Amino acid sequence: MLLSATRFLVIAITVTVASAAQTQNEPEVVSPLGVKFYSLPDEKSVVAEAEKKLAADPKNIDLIIALGRAQATVWRYRDAIATYTRGIGMDPSNAMLYRHRGHRYITTRQFDKAVADMETAAKLNDKDFDIWYHLGLAYNLKGRFEDAAAAYEKAYAVSEKDDSRIAASDWLYMSYRRAGDKAKAARALERIKPDMKVEENKSYFDRLMLYKGLKKETDILNDKLTDLEIATVGYGIANWYLYNGDKAKAKELFQKITSGKYWPAFGFIAAETELTRIK
Repeated sequence: MLLSATRFLVIAITVTVASAAQTQNEPEVVSPLGVKFYSLPDEKSVVAEAEKKLAADPKNIDLIIALGRAQATVWRYRDAIATYTRGIGMDPSNAMLYRHRGHRYITTRQFDKAVADMETAAKLNDKDFDIWYHLGLAYNLKGRFEDAAAAYEKAYAVSEKDDSRIAASDWLYMSYRRAGDKAKAARALERIKPDMKVEENKSYFDRLMLYKGLKKETDILNDKLTDLEIATVGYGIANWYLYNGDKAKAKELFQKITSGKYWPAFGFIAAETELTRIK
């Protein structure tokens, strides 16, 4: 009997390892440009720890969200979507579950699903900055620039600190410009002051300073930046060229961004989307 149980355990472990290896070889995303993107190894066991905590309290929504976020740190976005879907099945009126899943639908380039989730989240909670911010992004990626601007206005309205206002204003300005409304874009820019308190969103703030004419492209975009910073700063500058009529320069920057490695970045996803539109 002991031998049989041991053999069963060995077989189970072998199947689990083989399954994990197979999953690892499957791309998280195949981009609209046909490029395959993959997850990262869980070297610090953040996912394993989150799974362990959830196993001890499987109906805890906070722990479900924590697991989804842990999975996202190693770019296992398909798993994160499944985790949030599990949570929604348990608590279908929880706005944060839709917000987090919608975010990961954006990351995996499923924009229609992202819009649906973020719209649901906004109906459940219309006071949350992140919900409006990500809804604006989902609309933007769909080319619904007027809807995006309306969502970013809501995000700005519920912002409680300069960092959030900076992030919302940057995308708000771009959305108005892409919608062809220069007057509203200018008014959005007027709210941004050089002495605002910037803690996390320096790249967005630098882009806004460029739009205001207070910084030059060479001041904020250089080869010393990380792939994430290039995606963030570069996308704003590329958009600047696009709605000011220099499509060739915009395309060049979009291509520079998508040649980097930080494929989950919003700027990367947006640049990729713009390249498909240009084609």
